[in-house]
This record gives sequence, C-alpha cells and structure tokens, in this order.
Amino acid sequence: MSKIDKTDAEWRAQLDEETYRVTREKGTERPYTGRFYQHQESGTYHCVCCDAALFRSDSKYDAGCGWPSFSDAIEGAVTTREDRSHGMIRTEILCARCDAHLGHVFDDGPTPSGQRFCVNSVSLDFDDDPSAAEDS
Repeated sequence: MSKIDKTDAEWRAQLDEETYRVTREKGTERPYTGRFYQHQESGTYHCVCCDAALFRSDSKYDAGCGWPSFSDAIEGAVTTREDRSHGMIRTEILCARCDAHLGHVFDDGPTPSGQRFCVNSVSLDFDDDPSAAEDS
C-alpha cells in the first residue's frame, strides 16, 4: 500500500466541507448522528479519503459513546499520534495510507484487545463485500 500525499487544494476539491473538516482538520462529528453509528451490516469499513480498508465489521460493537466503535483495526491500516488538544491527552488514530483523521483510540474496550477505536462516521465508507479488506 503506497502512501498518498495530496495538497490541501486537492483534498478540498475531493471532499465535501464536513468530510474535509473532520479528516483533514481533525474535527469531530456530533455524537449519535453519524451514518455508521448503529450500522450492523457485515463487510469492511474503508477510509473515505483514499479507500484503504481500515476496520472489519466483526470488530464493531456498541460502546454507547455516540460514534462507531471497533475493538481492533486491520493490521497496518491505522497509525497513532499523541493528541494534546482540548486540554487532555488522547491517542489520535489516522489512516496509515493518507493520514486522514479518523478519531481516537482508548484503553477502555470490553473486548480482548481492551481497546475502543472511536471513529467518526464521516471518515468512513463501507463495502459489504467481505473480500474488500484483502483487496486494499
């Protein structure tokens, strides 16, 4: 998977205003409003910016936090970075391919990984083809 590097103007031309705000400016969508918050279909969630496979539906669970939550990411699909914004220390998650802001990961998940990947729906696309994760 090769790294994608676009200019700000290229991202602005590709993305709508809300998607740009969240994925390129590290914004957050309002809780309980995202299209994938209560989404239950089987398949693979992809980066809306570059189509890289990020999360499988079998790792999605209802954390009750208002955003789609996953217990694990597809291996190598996301990177992390310390986030000290808003007066707190959190771990930001980004698409490993294009550095799109996805959300944050927390160590309070009830699953074996102990992690909760809290993701903005607007940063995701969905493919109901289970082999889609292997194509990226």
